[in-house]
Amino acid sequence: MTVSRLLLRPAARLGGWHAGRQLRQFLAAHQNSRAVQDALLERLVAMHADTRFGRDHGLARVRGYDDFRRAVPVGDYEAHRPYMDAAYAGDAGALFPAGVAIHLFALTSGTTGQPKRIPVTPESLVHYRRGWNVFGLRFLGDHPAAWLRPILQLTGPAIESYSPAGVPCGSISGLLADTQKRIVRRMYVVPPAVRDLADPVTRLYTTLRLAMPRDVSFITTANPSTIVQLMTLATAHAEPLLRDLRDGTLTPPGELPGPLRQALGPRLKKHPALVARIEAGLARDGELRTGHFWDLAGLMHWTGGTLGLYLPQVQRLTGGVPSRDIGLLASEGRLSVPLDDHTPAGVAEVLGAFLEFIPAEAIGQPDPPTLRSHELTVGEEYFVVLTNFSGLWRYNIHDRIRVTGQLGQSPVFAFLSKGSHTANLTGEKLTEHQAVQAVRQALQASGVQAGRFLAQPCFADEPYYCFTLESPAPLPAGLAGGIDSALQALNIEYASKRSSGRLGPVRLSAAAPADFDRREARLLADRPARATQYKHQYLLTDVCTDEAPAAAALFG
Repeated sequence: MTVSRLLLRPAARLGGWHAGRQLRQFLAAHQNSRAVQDALLERLVAMHADTRFGRDHGLARVRGYDDFRRAVPVGDYEAHRPYMDAAYAGDAGALFPAGVAIHLFALTSGTTGQPKRIPVTPESLVHYRRGWNVFGLRFLGDHPAAWLRPILQLTGPAIESYSPAGVPCGSISGLLADTQKRIVRRMYVVPPAVRDLADPVTRLYTTLRLAMPRDVSFITTANPSTIVQLMTLATAHAEPLLRDLRDGTLTPPGELPGPLRQALGPRLKKHPALVARIEAGLARDGELRTGHFWDLAGLMHWTGGTLGLYLPQVQRLTGGVPSRDIGLLASEGRLSVPLDDHTPAGVAEVLGAFLEFIPAEAIGQPDPPTLRSHELTVGEEYFVVLTNFSGLWRYNIHDRIRVTGQLGQSPVFAFLSKGSHTANLTGEKLTEHQAVQAVRQALQASGVQAGRFLAQPCFADEPYYCFTLESPAPLPAGLAGGIDSALQALNIEYASKRSSGRLGPVRLSAAAPADFDRREARLLADRPARATQYKHQYLLTDVCTDEAPAAAALFG
């Protein structure tokens, strides 16, 4: 153990004791989560009864869950927008009691071109941070080799703009990083100013140059594609990176602000032994991998839903390092806490949000039925509805989940897809999750690697689904049949329509990575959002009538 780690142990023990108490309280809460949720709902209603939202919805008359359900309808962000816009303009009383300050408006993309702005209050920040403490302590308990070693956190800037009332707007993950305990901030290998660089290539290059000489214990980020992007850039810029490490310099592709370059100067040491080790690994593997310079104990990132497609690449680039899903969390709040590696499932976060669930088959109904967390059935799928301290009331976050187990009275569930993401040509009700699973199974069976893909229902004399895969090389002839067979196994309605001739077989085409990149850039330009929040949509639900839709309709 290094001297610095020895010096940090007393403070780490104190922080670990606090987090350990939170972990024990969290686990105990699930033994009687119904009572925990009842008490949370009562507190939320009492606190906010005299806000404008509370008065408009008669919260002062609510005496329990049945009253609450009658008083407040299930709604999405658009239903909340008048109150959110008022808070953004400076009228915090629209959503919060007197004296409650808004620390930040967390920005996230909405269904329209206008971003959602989620208020982050002192209370919501406490719950968000507690969820991370519980998650992190459990992870460190399972991976003690990561204890008191440097951390590479890949996140967005904390502040991107300001509201008319002067409240910062940006990333809640950046805010949490900036306000983390001092002992944890000491573990971060990249200073906040690097995270705030606008040019992504310069930002990632600088991140690599600073992080590669450090004894990084784990990487934490939301999207696993960020890890793939980081390591792909490392290989593409291996020559200047190795030269910088050898010479003690920093020469990113883009410009660094003068004050930042000056601040980073003392960090830029020469590392000839490390360079030799990396060069040997690069010559052996043909690409840079994390094992050439780090001994990682684990990874923290999303693994569920469509993001599972990145796992084979992440595993190759990190040498099979265990991954732990960071849970179902968003700007709106944390909804689950995973407690184990290699699963996207986590236990419901019953302490920080009052949770309800709409059965998947009832989504879209004007007044959908809702179930509480203790009423769910293992194996069934639901959409999550939350009420919390961010001013969200019976908010349909449009996340589809599947319940995989229970912890006490609480459900353990895994994220499947964002929104309903269901295509329907002839009654087959194909979901994005099924499309992703089918492609994954077919690629594994054929031994072929491909990146992103787009699936789209196509109306013709014989309706069918067109799958366009990102691949620089021709795709094998049997891959389309493999995808089609997997879809039939995953979706009985799809199988029925195929066997009856109402659906034709899957058709397959290939597109270059540059085509997908251009399409992604166009989407980001049309719907302003941070690139770190962008989630590729694999299944398009609008029906194409073009007999050859791939290149013309998708990438034209």
